[in-house]
Amino acid sequence: MDPRSLPVARRVALLVKAIDGAPRTNEALAKAADGEAMLDVLVSASEKLGLGLTREDLSRTPPIRDWIWWHGKQAPITIGN
Repeated sequence: MDPRSLPVARRVALLVKAIDGAPRTNEALAKAADGEAMLDVLVSASEKLGLGLTREDLSRTPPIRDWIWWHGKQAPITIGN
């Protein structure tokens, strides 16, 4: 089965699962200057996995959408240490 035939949400879930614990990808995401740079990293990962996700797919679909929004933002409060 071609993963590109799956719904976008399912392909995003597969991407998230694939990059979970991937040191180079996670480091690149953490060092990304902004959301656009994060999308570059994620589109590249999607291409390598054959998922066929576009920048638009990623920027509109949770949890990626939320990661991009929160990247570089300061939490208004912190709880605990």
